[in-house]
Amino acid sequence: MGNIIVGQSGGPTAVINASLAGVFKCGKDNNIKVYGMINGIQGLLEEKYIELNNEIKTDLDIELLKRTPSAYLGSCRFKLPNMEDNTEIYEKIFSILEKINVDKFFYIGGNDSMDTIKKLHTYGSTKNKNIQFIGVPKTIDNDLAVTDHTPGFGSACKYIATTVKEIIKDATVYDAKNITIIEIMGRNAGWLTASAALTKSDDCNGVDLIYLPEVVFDIEKFICKVEKLQKTKKSLVIAISEGIKNKNGINICELEEENTLLDCFGHKSLSGTANNLARILYKKLGCKTRAIELNTTQRCASHFMSEVDINESFLAGSFAVKAALDGENGKVVVFERTSNNPYNIVMKAHNVYDIANIEKKVPLQWIDSENGTVSSDLIDYIKPLIQGEVYPIMVNGLPKHLKLNK
Repeated sequence: MGNIIVGQSGGPTAVINASLAGVFKCGKDNNIKVYGMINGIQGLLEEKYIELNNEIKTDLDIELLKRTPSAYLGSCRFKLPNMEDNTEIYEKIFSILEKINVDKFFYIGGNDSMDTIKKLHTYGSTKNKNIQFIGVPKTIDNDLAVTDHTPGFGSACKYIATTVKEIIKDATVYDAKNITIIEIMGRNAGWLTASAALTKSDDCNGVDLIYLPEVVFDIEKFICKVEKLQKTKKSLVIAISEGIKNKNGINICELEEENTLLDCFGHKSLSGTANNLARILYKKLGCKTRAIELNTTQRCASHFMSEVDINESFLAGSFAVKAALDGENGKVVVFERTSNNPYNIVMKAHNVYDIANIEKKVPLQWIDSENGTVSSDLIDYIKPLIQGEVYPIMVNGLPKHLKLNK
């Protein structure tokens, strides 16, 4: 039996290292040496990897790793070229893997990472290479196809709903008209922004309006809604996705100044949507407006992770190794929800070709665009994923994290 190598890619989450811990522990329990790629596939190409057995030595280290935010091994945003365009890069990757006797390759990431798994599996199959490739899902955006949800999403929702609830309390302090616009991550899919709807409860009226990128954003209708709400309520809190667009497909964050910054996958850097809307409302309505961009805090808040999320993330890593040991290849770990009350899922290994480069968006029937809100079905879908608390291991009043010595 050969060795395992595991890497992390794309934007991190509060629980991405729990999946890494799951891969490591299952490999260790099966007496398999586990390597870690430093900075994902990009680092592997530079032969940057470590033996995780030398870094994670005790059960306490595993528990610390599970509670450590960001990507322990470092991440990358590196797009593998198509096999027919550059066979040399594939030959280099496989020669490195063969050199350290790796026959099981795990990549923890989102859509772009599953594209990497697909391409490596395709090349390996074409060349009759004896290496298995398995994707471990991770993304706060919750936009991977086939799977019910993705690890990282539940903890991000828990943080967002908690933070928004606190912002709502703060916004009611003064007896004057004010509007707070909260910008939440979501380029094309509004799953995260929808979690702001969880704030409505017996002790909170919740957000006043929610806008997701799945539906065209009409600025004039938006202003009219805000004006109407202000007649009965002084303090308004509005949740918007960073990727909302007008009828011409232009991002609201680009209305005043076009954003041309692109990453290697061709994704625009989205920022400033809330600021633009706050300025527009101030000019039109003349009241105090405030823009709040949650930004990276949504994905690194391990101090408020969901117990359901961290447990599922760990099990996803472990399940991936077991799937490989059972002979699976070119697969991604997916969740299938078997019941919602009580909440239960089963894990399966699904063909990566049904998942890579396919974006799952919020179903339109779960969005009430006329009233600027979402349906109870969407709220019921998210609620089980934020349940339970896992507290950090505290030292001198602050969370203790596992540090990679590289």
